Amino acid sequence: MAKEQKQSMAQTFVLAGSNGHNSQQWQTGLSNLVNHPPGTTHMSRMARVASHVRQKCAAYVLALRPWSFSASLTPVALGSALAYKLEGSVDLVILMVCAVTVLVVHGAGNLVNTYYDFSKGIDHKKSDDRTLVDEILAPQDVVMFGALLYSLGCLCATLLYFLSTLRLEHLALIYFGGLSSSFLYTGGIGLKYVALGDVVILITFGPLAVMFSHAVQVGYLSVLPLVYAIPLALNTEAILHSNNTRDMDSDKQAGIVTLAILIGPTLSYVLYNLLLFVPYVLFCILATRYTISMALPLLTLPMAFPLEKQFRSQCYAKIPQKTAKLNLLMGLFYVFGIILAPPGSLPSL
Repeated sequence: MAKEQKQSMAQTFVLAGSNGHNSQQWQTGLSNLVNHPPGTTHMSRMARVASHVRQKCAAYVLALRPWSFSASLTPVALGSALAYKLEGSVDLVILMVCAVTVLVVHGAGNLVNTYYDFSKGIDHKKSDDRTLVDEILAPQDVVMFGALLYSLGCLCATLLYFLSTLRLEHLALIYFGGLSSSFLYTGGIGLKYVALGDVVILITFGPLAVMFSHAVQVGYLSVLPLVYAIPLALNTEAILHSNNTRDMDSDKQAGIVTLAILIGPTLSYVLYNLLLFVPYVLFCILATRYTISMALPLLTLPMAFPLEKQFRSQCYAKIPQKTAKLNLLMGLFYVFGIILAPPGSLPSL
């Protein structure tokens, strides 16, 4: 079929030349026919569309800041592990829905952060997230994607109500508390911009997330997850603090105030070390006084010393991502330590 079409078009060019048309036009048309046969233009257009879709999807993923998701996934795993030690089993469906719920709310909060940091002129060409600065995505794209994720989170929370025996008011209290925190971190009053962002992260991606995942498994609220969340919450706060320390100069120029700006580089270094190493002290206490399985998180200690050295040298560029990696591994070993602990060996379990 393509061959017949090519012959037909060639004949047309010959007739055009014999009727006195410019022979150069005939040669150009024949050249285009040879170099771009029928269907090639359509295929190239499809390839461009596919490439554009891939770039768009990659931009959306980048705006979500997936490297930070350890801060939401490890608390879910920790709360579920605590529930396992209490009940002897874990509902895997509830675990998966709970993980998706926390993850999409976290992702939506990151999008809100991207949008407001851009609108306030905080993000620039050297920022870690340049999806809006480089015009890879439009601001309305980020807003719509964030709204979609918040809506998905609400649907997942509704599903948890039907799957779990947790009372509706308790479920709503924890869920909307976390959702509000993720939005108000930079949206609305913008707690991040008045040096309260660290408090929000310390509470939300620590005690609150652990309590949420524990409560939907066992069906009631307990203070116990708040205590066990402390080591993980401190290490999670180290991610945010390293990020804010790295961005001190741009944050100052934008006129916002963070804890890192208030205390300065020297005390920021001291605080980062406390957030980094205090959890290991707590794990040592748990391992020596209760069960040796709680020493598992100490396997990540060699990863912490290079981070301390980089922070001391003020090489902040990749510290937040590396701290997030440490947070993920520490959280996983912490969860394994709790699961492997002999019955009755852990405090209050």
